[in-house]
Amino acid sequence: MDTSADARALPALLLALSGELVAGIQAGGAARGFDDVRPAHGFAFARLAPDGATVGELAEHLGVTKQAASQLVEELVRKGYVERHPHPSDARARLVVLTERGWACTRAADDAAADTVRPWIDALGEERFHSLCADLARLAPRGPIRPNW
Repeated sequence: MDTSADARALPALLLALSGELVAGIQAGGAARGFDDVRPAHGFAFARLAPDGATVGELAEHLGVTKQAASQLVEELVRKGYVERHPHPSDARARLVVLTERGWACTRAADDAAADTVRPWIDALGEERFHSLCADLARLAPRGPIRPNW
């Protein structure tokens, strides 16, 4: 085995799979009636579920400025995916939460992700796929999953 060759190949392989996954979720979401969302919205939805977040918390999660996060929230409010509520413990802040449409989009994205991954399971077999998931879980960094801007 050539470990150094594998180490050089791995980044491209992971990025290719990541790109395939994002494209599959995007296409699957659109096919399920959510053709007005972008991948960045999904990363925001992941932070907003289950209990909501402030614009500042969302900005930190996405790795963007508060102004950029605020613009994203405005867009999602206009599209009916999120709404603002009074913050339960900070009278100065607003809590951004998913609407029923936002939750439906999240469920559609989860289903599209499962559809995208299914051929990978078929190619590797369930046992190898499970082992791959366990290995990746050991290596994956903790913290927010954010887009590569």
